[in-house]
Amino acid sequence: MVSLASLWLPILFSAALVFIVSSLLHMVLRYHHNDFVKVPSEDDVQDALRKFNIPPGDYMLPCGEGMESMKDEKFLEKMNKGPVVLMTVMPNGQMKMGSSLALWFVYSLVVSFFAVYLAGVVLTPETHCLMVFCVVGTAAFAGYSLALLQ
Repeated sequence: MVSLASLWLPILFSAALVFIVSSLLHMVLRYHHNDFVKVPSEDDVQDALRKFNIPPGDYMLPCGEGMESMKDEKFLEKMNKGPVVLMTVMPNGQMKMGSSLALWFVYSLVVSFFAVYLAGVVLTPETHCLMVFCVVGTAAFAGYSLALLQ
């Protein structure tokens, strides 16, 4: 087993590398450009929602209050009538990228930490570099790509 104290540099380096490469990929390739589409009659929908002064958070329409309520006829009728909405309400004003980027870097640090921790637990210092890459790469791939698969 390799101590985590001796692996702090690979953890920081890999997190920084992922942060930089992912930032470049998002800006250059723009593959998330079409993740969201405009709501029809956007201005009317915003005007209708504004009067409720909904605080920032995640919401669902219709929303049951536990498993039993989701079997209720009124709830099922609302689901069938629609629209069914998952909604994230953000604070008013311009989006602040600083905190989002900081959280992304922290997430990269966490994924790097666990990938390196796994390698430190299962591999020895004499392990061939290709095997180290396979173990760390698989753990990091799982941390980044499977996070929102559901």
